[in-house]
Amino acid sequence: MKKYINIALFSSLILLGSCSKDFLDRPKENTKPAQTIDYKDLSLMYQPVSGVYRTAAKAAPGFVHWVDLGIRGVRGDDLNKGSSPSDQSALTDIKNFKNSGVSVQSFWGLNNCWTDYYGIIFYCNEALIELDKFAANIPAGDGANLTLNQRYKAEVRFMRAFAHLIVSRVFGAVPILTDNPVINEIGKSSVDDIRKFIIAEMDQTYNDLEDKAPREAQHVGSITKHTALLLKAKAASDLGKNDNASPYWDMVLDATNQVIASNKFTLFADYYELFKRPGKMSTETLYEIQYSDFGTPSGTAVSPDAFFAFQGPSGPQQGSPISGWGFLTPSQKIVDFLTARGDQIRLKTTILYAGATTATFESTPSGDKIYGNNNGDRYFNGKAYMPHNQMTAGRTSYGSDNNVRVLRYADVLLLNAEAKIRKGQNGDGPLNLVRQRVGLTPILGATLQNVLDERRAEFACEWWGERYNDLIRTGTAATVLKEYGFVAGQTEYLPIPQLQKDLNPNLNK
Repeated sequence: MKKYINIALFSSLILLGSCSKDFLDRPKENTKPAQTIDYKDLSLMYQPVSGVYRTAAKAAPGFVHWVDLGIRGVRGDDLNKGSSPSDQSALTDIKNFKNSGVSVQSFWGLNNCWTDYYGIIFYCNEALIELDKFAANIPAGDGANLTLNQRYKAEVRFMRAFAHLIVSRVFGAVPILTDNPVINEIGKSSVDDIRKFIIAEMDQTYNDLEDKAPREAQHVGSITKHTALLLKAKAASDLGKNDNASPYWDMVLDATNQVIASNKFTLFADYYELFKRPGKMSTETLYEIQYSDFGTPSGTAVSPDAFFAFQGPSGPQQGSPISGWGFLTPSQKIVDFLTARGDQIRLKTTILYAGATTATFESTPSGDKIYGNNNGDRYFNGKAYMPHNQMTAGRTSYGSDNNVRVLRYADVLLLNAEAKIRKGQNGDGPLNLVRQRVGLTPILGATLQNVLDERRAEFACEWWGERYNDLIRTGTAATVLKEYGFVAGQTEYLPIPQLQKDLNPNLNK
């Protein structure tokens, strides 16, 4: 097995064990592996892929560490830091775009965020090496296993590309890492080049993926062709920016048209329940990070760490299933925005009111009491809330047995509507599907602003930072976020952690 000595870049990774038994573990320098993997046993071929999915579902490295959620979430106008002023105070400075300040520069969470996302990328590269070794042992003429190997590689390449998207949304120009041995030698690529890399990866692989919805995939929840098409559309929309004449909007339109024409997806009928147990792996899902308590009151559970608890309402209910740390509280701005639109279903879904009881929304006469706290927080994130009566009896962890929704069909429809309008076409159809799901009247002759407002309402307070990214790509952040200290060309991205610059001097350039 090849030796890798550059894992030092990922300082947090040295604490990790295997993400899938035997696979993706690399021996330390000048040591032998504990056992040799039999790459001729093609029944084991999925295990490196499974390891990547499991890594992505973990906190470190992975997509669901609470501090990464905080860093992404506060950089718009829909979420405040929450909790007490002194608790993770660097997040307040990030909220106010004091990116060069000492508290941000020295914030432990920045390096954690970097290593979480590059940790996923590292493991994806390792999995591709493992899959190459299996491919070398596929007999000539065994088309079925060769096709399977190509599909597995395509799933891993999607995960690697998605991690590049998220890390570049946080830090801007960063390395494109496809070869782990050169990890400390590679320089930065521009944000635009990273988007072009993502598009190229999806173009090269999406036909190798299953032509199914993830809920119907061989391994339920796997990345499929349509997930890749949505990622391509998102990368292309970033490149299209606010230029209606950009050819990238043709790319967005083509990719989203393909997903729509597949007829494999529909909007989940109940927007409120979409983010709760009934909405797990629904007809709307293109990618979810999956968790389970296996329906048992105690014992083994695949848990999202503190992803949901981080956003749960704090207060005297501590120790009950409806409690958390009180971070990422909805802003008054998003409450006012949804209220002014008459967007009642999204309002009740997105906002938990301190002091209220959820009985009017749940199918139980008792409901759940949402207590306030001493920090003056009036609202908590309803999209992170799962009612007590939906939890497995005996489980008390906030959000237990829920999935993290990542990519949804609503995004496909709204990007499709935006691309059509930018190209001088009528975008009413896909836009109104999204509006009608939440009881809003159809719009005739929809404008670009109609679509962008719908995106804000649809994805309000969700964890992948769509609101902030939409403000950046449309060039409106300087106006909308001015009161928070945003300055175009200066504050879009957070500084690369100094530890990483010390490990790789190319990051200083």
